[in-house]
Amino acid sequence: QVQLVESGGGLVQPGGSLRLACAASGSIFSTYVMSWYRQAPGKQRELVATITSGGGTNYLDSVKGRFTISRDNAKKMVYLQMNGLKSEDTAVYYCKFSSVSGIRAYWGPGTQVTVSS
Repeated sequence: QVQLVESGGGLVQPGGSLRLACAASGSIFSTYVMSWYRQAPGKQRELVATITSGGGTNYLDSVKGRFTISRDNAKKMVYLQMNGLKSEDTAVYYCKFSSVSGIRAYWGPGTQVTVSS
């Protein structure tokens, strides 16, 4: 049974920083793709960042240069460093681990990030 748990969310002022972490338990392979999504109230869930097993990354245009995704295969963890936060970054952030084929995919329950003065 695979379970993911996010941590690190909270309330931060505009321009501030947060570091999200997602820890996995169970059978997770180092080949898995790890991703962060977010969903703001009244909006669809969107892909924020992805990192492959080889370290290749991809980002939502609006977070490029501000957010950095990283992973630690030995610890079965993925991180999202968020700098220069804006009010429009306010959302529930979810981590996702998925096999390369996409057949297996696991989600965390989410962590709230609120950017407000």
